[in-house]
Formats: sequence, structure tokens, C-alpha cells
Amino acid sequence: MPKWKLITEFSFDSAHYIKDYNGPCGRMHGHTYKVRVQAKSSKLHSSEYCPHEVMVADFKTLRWAKKDVTQGGLDHCVLNEVLPPEYETTAEMIAKYIYDVTKKQLPLDVKLKVAVSETPNSWVEYEDD
Repeated sequence: MPKWKLITEFSFDSAHYIKDYNGPCGRMHGHTYKVRVQAKSSKLHSSEYCPHEVMVADFKTLRWAKKDVTQGGLDHCVLNEVLPPEYETTAEMIAKYIYDVTKKQLPLDVKLKVAVSETPNSWVEYEDD
């Protein structure tokens, strides 16, 4: 069976604080978040931008979070004000949030993995089982 794996990376700048954190991360601060999205599928699909079944997923769809907050993304926002309350603003929960929003925009058979970094040497990944 054929299988495709698509990987895209992007970044966005946002501020946040971790609620009730005893230390500097409990105060408002900012990061340039790096995001890596991996999508796998054994078939190709169309997208809202292309009617032909020629892609695992559209890069534009996978990179939605890099858009300015006024356009539905996460760039230049305070994450605590944008993410729903069930998502604390740790890297783990930001990865899950990006995963959850992205997954809703993809065909059901596409397996997804989202990695988020707040600093150059620390990453977290969230993925399908």
C-alpha cells in the first residue's frame, strides 16, 4: 500500500503565562514558537484550495496557526486570551490545541503529528495513536 508523509514547519510569535506557575513562566512573556506538522496518508486528497486529489493535505491548511490572530491564527496574540480555557498555555497543550484544530480540517484517514518548541532546544510532540 502506498504511503505519503508530508512535513511542514513554520513559526509564530506570541505571549503567554502559565497560570499558577511558581516562577518566571507564571509572568507574561513571549516566544517565537516553532511548529512542525507531519501528516501521513495512504491516499491523496483534494483541499479547499485545490479540487484535485493530489495531496495528503494542503500546506496552507496545515499552517493556519502562523496567520495573524486577526485572521484566525496564533501570531502576535496573548495565547491565554485566545486558546479555550481547557488548553493551558504550556508547550504540551499548545501542541494539542494546534493538533485538534488542524485535525478537524483534514480527511479522517490522515494521521497527524504536531511538534511545538518554545526554545531552540526543547520540543514537545502530540500525535495520533
